[in-house]
Amino acid sequence: MLVVGAGGYLGSRVARRATAAGHEVVGTATTAAAGHRVLDVRSREAVLALLADVRAEAVLNLAARMDDWAVTADGAAHVAVGAGGARLVHVSSDVVHGGRPTPYTENDLPDPKSRYGAAKAAAETAVAAIHPGAAIVRTSLIIGSDDSQHIRLVHDLLAGKRGGFLFEDEIRCPVHVDDLAAALVELAGNDYAGVLNVAGPEAISRAELGRLVARRDGLDPASVPTGLTADANLGPRASDVKLDSSTAYALLGVRFRSVSESVRG
Repeated sequence: MLVVGAGGYLGSRVARRATAAGHEVVGTATTAAAGHRVLDVRSREAVLALLADVRAEAVLNLAARMDDWAVTADGAAHVAVGAGGARLVHVSSDVVHGGRPTPYTENDLPDPKSRYGAAKAAAETAVAAIHPGAAIVRTSLIIGSDDSQHIRLVHDLLAGKRGGFLFEDEIRCPVHVDDLAAALVELAGNDYAGVLNVAGPEAISRAELGRLVARRDGLDPASVPTGLTADANLGPRASDVKLDSSTAYALLGVRFRSVSESVRG
């Protein structure tokens, strides 16, 4: 099993779980660390060469970078080409959607508002066209431990290490990192093809998530700085994006934890 992006928060958990399940795992990272192979997914030649060398039976692509279209979109296409006849699981995001009151299912087409969302949508299009048998996993905020970027943000805001606030009107379905990792490893071993929503069972605002973290740490939830997306001047972004993950819950043998369970670790 080849895990592209094994040096990241989710990727390290995927590699560890796959190894524990008995798979021979090769991981890639942007720099030499933890025994991973160095790979720049922006280079088509480098991706094809590594995949030809590893000859994996399953390829999981977790590589993405919020400010780099070439990593997120072009890199996904390179991995899809290089995967050839291998099983391919590609990790996408709820940011491909523009936001609405009702939950999104797998049948809803992308309508991104941000450049990162557009890159993720382009990646999905490329993967589906190049590798029709691939599983394309749309997920949400990944939490479960204090090294989650979303929980680190709460800590930094509470400690005054950075400015800003958490949005009361930005709704997501956070997923525990280990639950998502288990789902990805399981998907690598089946033949599900197409888009699959894999997120947590509860919808919550970023602000309320911050208050949950504060309560866990014995801090005053009211001390969490909050506001509205319109006040942030961050450009277009989706506010209410809830993923209906009922298909994944029926398909996979994973119990997905609630937000409060995930915050506890």
